[in-house]
Amino acid sequence: MDLDKYFKKYIWDDERTPYFVPVARLTRSQAGYEIYLYALFVGVLCAIVSVAALSSKLPHGNSAIVSIYAFTVVCAAVLLGMSRHAWAALWCATPPLAGLAYFAAYGFHPNLGLQDKVLLVLAMIAWLAYCRRLLAVVRAYAGLPDRRGQAG
Repeated sequence: MDLDKYFKKYIWDDERTPYFVPVARLTRSQAGYEIYLYALFVGVLCAIVSVAALSSKLPHGNSAIVSIYAFTVVCAAVLLGMSRHAWAALWCATPPLAGLAYFAAYGFHPNLGLQDKVLLVLAMIAWLAYCRRLLAVVRAYAGLPDRRGQAG
């Protein structure tokens, strides 16, 4: 069994997972895959949050505001995946900020330890840092070449 081949095929592929390729060196198909995967990730995550926010078991209780916000992010993720529009990307970049604001307003689950809280905050900050790349990829998308060396 050749694990390197399967890792390269399913986990890390230069065409479909180009996260460490500088934006200026991306092709349009690489950028399209990156935008699509982000839109899928954010769309699914916010769809779950949109439904879960209606539960009365969360610290904020039954909150239509959180649910509506998460649903608007799902809609923006669909638009981002379909149109690569910059405004949709900007709205899809707000969940880490919303997550940090949620932690500031409602706190953390009482069963979480300090390391868990730090890990959650660091994950939100890392996600926010990645959102800067996402916005750069979406802005550059129209001008990226179709293939290496060919202008789009």
